[in-house]
Amino acid sequence: MSVVAGCPLCDEPGGRVVAQGARWRVIHAQEAGFPAFYRVVLTAHVAEFSDLPDDERAECMRVMVAVERALRDALAPAKMNVATLGNMVPHLHWHVIARFDWDSHFPSPVWAEARRARDMAREQDVQARLPAAESAMVAALARR
Repeated sequence: MSVVAGCPLCDEPGGRVVAQGARWRVIHAQEAGFPAFYRVVLTAHVAEFSDLPDDERAECMRVMVAVERALRDALAPAKMNVATLGNMVPHLHWHVIARFDWDSHFPSPVWAEARRARDMAREQDVQARLPAAESAMVAALARR
């Protein structure tokens, strides 16, 4: 496994670790205004998805789908956003974000300007339902 000194995703988990395998970890990113913001982070420092062998690409997608399904089932979001940008941190990772039609940025990306004020009560409701979503993620990832 390659590690690059100074890479924030090599040096630190990147958030609260929810589940971890030999080649990946799922973290709760805890981004303000987006309570159901998760990342699937590859353990090895690789910049691009196409750099991975077929079996590792398939495993990454299995993990990402498990996270997405658990969030959809537990939270019933308006839409799921999945992105792998890595422009600022060139370490392969996916953003898996449950989006709601009431969130401050919807329907724009989470990185855009806010369209409305945050709804703290609704955000807290989502936050309260995250343990069930995370339990489902862990269970799905334990199955092969």
